[in-house]
Amino acid sequence: MSHALKRLSDEGVSIWLDDLSRTRITSGNLAELMEEQHVVGVTTNPSIFQKAVSGDWAAARSREVGSGGDYEQQLTNLATRGVTVGEAIRMITTADVRDAADVLRPVYESSGGRDGRVSIEVDPGLAHETAATIAEAELLAWLVDRDNVLIKIPATEAGLGAITEVTAKGISVNVTLIFSLARYREGMDAYLSGLEKARAAGLDLSRIHSVASFFVSRVDTEIDERLDRIGGDRAKSLKGKAGLANARLAYQAYEEVFGSADTATQPSDRWVALEEAGANKQRPLWASTGVKDAAYPDTLYVTGLVAPGTVNTMPEATLRATADHGEITGNTIAGTYAQARADLDAISDLGIPYGDVVQLLEDEGVEKFEQAWRDLLTATAAELKRLARTEV
Repeated sequence: MSHALKRLSDEGVSIWLDDLSRTRITSGNLAELMEEQHVVGVTTNPSIFQKAVSGDWAAARSREVGSGGDYEQQLTNLATRGVTVGEAIRMITTADVRDAADVLRPVYESSGGRDGRVSIEVDPGLAHETAATIAEAELLAWLVDRDNVLIKIPATEAGLGAITEVTAKGISVNVTLIFSLARYREGMDAYLSGLEKARAAGLDLSRIHSVASFFVSRVDTEIDERLDRIGGDRAKSLKGKAGLANARLAYQAYEEVFGSADTATQPSDRWVALEEAGANKQRPLWASTGVKDAAYPDTLYVTGLVAPGTVNTMPEATLRATADHGEITGNTIAGTYAQARADLDAISDLGIPYGDVVQLLEDEGVEKFEQAWRDLLTATAAELKRLARTEV
């Protein structure tokens, strides 16, 4: 069942799970996925926590008070202390991330810090505030208190400055919500700037890691809808091509900065100097890899993005599908750059402006995470109130 996942791993792709809940940890499910499905990391986001925590509390309310869910005892203690809803959420989510990081610790140690990592995102409401994002990132790193945590910071204009400063403090960052090639390059630049500041401050660069989360399926969803409105054979022939093309060109940009033996691409002088000082490459991470259109193969954004030095973070359904029937045939990015550029140019020629699409997706991505966070705040506030009354 996991032969395809092993082959994927052998090709240099790190398999991370795009999901986390307390049940996954306490039931041993996460450890099982590590053992049987080659999972070597975990990513979270506000939507994942909203579903995990709110779903658990909804189940708990259907039972007798006191029977509880995975989160109820901790929330009862927090309610007794009279904490704010924001503090309660921080305590709950960082506890899950800390425990998951402990489960993944052996992978972290055996990989030299490359894998075995768990990501947690800053409050999405701070996505356009640089100073507040820096403070939030430092707080999260302190609360989780594990070397193998990655702090997720959105690659908004304000987030880029935060990425540099947080990296300069020696905190490992997952640069997230990247949709455009320009923003991806800016994210790499922000990381390198942070490393240069860290080096100037005398920090050990070998302990700082980073990934850049490049979102894939949402690009197809948005562009396919526009192609359908245009209609015609040409538009139809381009459906389902934008997401892979965009990601493949991002990998080309990665090679131009960090180099590639496979394509004989020389690294930038800037990176060479940092690598000599012990720095680690910022790996591309393929995010949003669950297929949104049932007409496409359910492993499309896994099998189509195989290349060394990458991470693919998958929802469990995609992970299971890949294990069951994914066909891993080697590197599927090498040699695709000309076609990828041609596909994006053809889409643009039909009147779908690339810049407008990726900016819309970034804005919507921030808003979706903000809404999930607001929903989690609301659900948590209700539970705090209920449990506080119960204690009385």
